[in-house]
Amino acid sequence: MRPPRPPTALVLSGGGTRGAYEVGVVAGISEVLDTDPGSPALFDIFSGTSVGAINAAYFAANADAHDHRVERLVDTWQSLRLNDHARVRLLGLTPMPETLSRFAKSTMLGKSLLDTRAVEVLVRRTVDWERLHRNVDAGIVRALMVAALHVVSGRTTMFTEGAPGVHIADTRDERRVTAFERITADHVLASAAIPLLFPTRKLGEHYYCDGGLRFNTPIAPAIRAGAERLVVVSVRHARSLREVAAVEAADHAEMQNLSPVFLVGKLLNALLLDPVQYDLQVLDRVNQMMEVLEETLSPEDLERFHRVWVRHRGSAYRRIKTLTFTPSRDLGRLAAEYMRKSVTLKDLSGIARYLLERAARDSAEAEADWASYMLFDGGFAHELIEVGKADARARADEIREFFA
Repeated sequence: MRPPRPPTALVLSGGGTRGAYEVGVVAGISEVLDTDPGSPALFDIFSGTSVGAINAAYFAANADAHDHRVERLVDTWQSLRLNDHARVRLLGLTPMPETLSRFAKSTMLGKSLLDTRAVEVLVRRTVDWERLHRNVDAGIVRALMVAALHVVSGRTTMFTEGAPGVHIADTRDERRVTAFERITADHVLASAAIPLLFPTRKLGEHYYCDGGLRFNTPIAPAIRAGAERLVVVSVRHARSLREVAAVEAADHAEMQNLSPVFLVGKLLNALLLDPVQYDLQVLDRVNQMMEVLEETLSPEDLERFHRVWVRHRGSAYRRIKTLTFTPSRDLGRLAAEYMRKSVTLKDLSGIARYLLERAARDSAEAEADWASYMLFDGGFAHELIEVGKADARARADEIREFFA
């Protein structure tokens, strides 16, 4: 009889439409492992921000299936329609007097560039929220954690739903706070509320927006929930030196005729794509330190070491096995290529058509960073999913060793 799998976390970062890449990676992992329908699910701890929170909630709600029913989520992403899920409304940025009196009673605050009704319906329908809670209550899911930014204080709130009997250490980081409660569609919509693009969300008596502004790849919460293995999926492409030089040259050319579309893309990059590699480097150093301490300290001294750190940081250090995925292709450039070749503009509203036409024209030699966040189109999602699947297949041996 095989021993039970160690607690395994899936950590998903934010990034708008780039979240389709995350789904592709999970689909690729499932394909590589080819587990039997009766096998336990791949993951039992889920931590996500923004679109990563939406994907994480779906995978947690389907943790009763060996493959997390990932192909259904693939189908959902590929069914997106640009005119439904990326509807632009300039008037949405202009407060209307008749709406001001309703702000206090609304679950949303402020205006947004995108009409979010279709996205909200999609989130509420795609995730089986009752099954999610049943999976948590049954211990199939140890924890689901969703990051959102508390607007007034500027602190990140990790909304956390944990299984009975599972200890989840609270953070000692003053920039963050943990809130233990049932995760709902409103929590993940708050986590995904990119300022200006989506309206701020009200949860209880407080307003929240995109968690990626401060905590785009929430690794530490997964560790505090007891994860012994981490699969981390970032949507930031690790550029080679040659790619960096090419992008800088293209950006310099774009700066000669600076466009708002170009600036929006760079702003979204700055806000949402945090350097997750730094956190992973810290984790690697901790793993190396623990390996040395476990080899050199007596059991009694090692226990004293652990007690000191529990007192200071809420949990002991331990070695954690990690598997990290980043896109092998530049998703901004992929978006530019897709818009030039595949996007049909005739059915779009006037402002949306203008923005896409401008981006496709201006991105002939550069990236379309903004589009890689906002291009809610099934065809583009398919391309991102295929990149994710290919990246997983390319590391099949690592995946099998990790889950062995």
